[in-house]
Order: sequence, then structure tokens, then C-alpha cells
Amino acid sequence: MAGYLDIATANQVTTIRMNRPEKHNAFDETLIAELTAAFRAAGKDDAARVVVLSAAGQSFSAGADLDWMRRMADQAHDANERDALALAELMAAIDGCPKPVLGLVQGAAFGGGVGLVACCDIAIAATEATFCLSEVRLGLIPAVISPYVAAAIGARACRRYFLTAERFDAQTALNLGLVHEVVPAAEFDAASDRMLGQLLKGGPQAQRAAKDLIAHVAGARIDEKLMRDTARRIAAARASAEGKEGLAAFLAKRKPNWQ
Repeated sequence: MAGYLDIATANQVTTIRMNRPEKHNAFDETLIAELTAAFRAAGKDDAARVVVLSAAGQSFSAGADLDWMRRMADQAHDANERDALALAELMAAIDGCPKPVLGLVQGAAFGGGVGLVACCDIAIAATEATFCLSEVRLGLIPAVISPYVAAAIGARACRRYFLTAERFDAQTALNLGLVHEVVPAAEFDAASDRMLGQLLKGGPQAQRAAKDLIAHVAGARIDEKLMRDTARRIAAARASAEGKEGLAAFLAKRKPNWQ
């Protein structure tokens, strides 16, 4: 146990579980710092192939802790900006983690909690999960999470949900592209195990390179520079030890050494 987090690594999977159920896993400066450190450490841990973000209790994350927000409202502009930047760095740590990140959303994800979901590579939601970008009803905006949410659901959907702050259910989250799968609570563990099984079949260096590839090509103009960049990337993958092992294993009809 590390403060507000439970962290465990087993079978090549590091699970980072938010454990502040009495506050619905809401953010304050401590939880933000601990999550940022945990994702940075997991990204460097050779024992971890996949990182899972989950939460204890009935809510995934209620977003910002109201006591924390009240404290920050009394601070000067510079202090508020530094505090907001810490949250932005958390989102970047999850989004930029070199390992695949699987988010398991068992309950409500509000405000910054939606940002956490959007930063995960893959998200599975329980049927009962609910979502809300609630900031405008508090006179605020979903600023630091906006690049990740917009990338997940698109600008058009953001225009609706940023402005109305209405709640939406797991099926709507699926339709919007915020989550990838919705399952009943009774099937939640089995669904996450299936997804982990799929992720562990991939080459770890290839997955790292694939995440970097997505970051570079998403929204980029297709021109000669981009074509040459993608050609260099696949050439490097083909010549890598992992690439050679993957092809040899496929031709020999055996599992590659990373499995």
C-alpha cells in the first residue's frame, strides 16, 4: 500500500489501483503525485509488460476533490497554474507510458476521471458505469484533460458534453469511442483477463514502437516526410531482434520468445 494507491505486479502485469473509495477516488495533490510516480515507474519496470489502472469502491474517479479545489481557489494564479500543470503531467504520464495501459472503469467517472479513461490505450467499462464532463456546472472547464478527451471522442462530441455537462452511460461512452468494451459487472474480471491475454501476445518493443507511431501519425499530413518516417520505422522493426524472432516463430508455427 502506498498512500492512496495499491500497486502490485504479477504475471507481467502491473496493476495500479486507486484506493480512496470514501472520496470516490477524487484527485487531490497527493493522489495526482502518487499516480504520476506510479506510471513513470511502471513504464521503466522490466517486470511489467502491461499496466492496468483500476479503482476500489463504487466509483472509478469523481474527478477533483472538492476540498482540494476549495483550497486552490484561495491561492494565487501562479500556484493554481503549477497545481494544474501537475494534473497535466499525470495525464501525459499515462498517455505516454511506453507499456500498453488498460483502464477498468467499474463505476462513475466524472471530470478528470474521464480524462484518466481517455488516456488509457484500452478501456473496459462495466454496464453500470456512468460518465460526465461536469466542469462547466462548477464554473470551470475541462482544460488539461481536453486534448485526450478530444482525441478519444472527437471535437463534435466535445461540443455537446463539455457544454451540457450531462451524464451519459457506458453504452454511449462505447458509441463515442471513450471506451472499447462494455460488459456486465459479473463478466468484468473475465473481460479484463481476455484483454490482458491479447496484449501479452504482442512483442513488447513492437508495442512501444506502435504507441509512438500513433502519436506521430494521428492528425499528421500525409506527405513525403511522413511517408519516409513510416518507412524508416517499419525497416527498423524488421531488422530488430524482436522482429526477426516474431517472423521466425510465425514461420516455425511456434510461440515467440516473449510469450
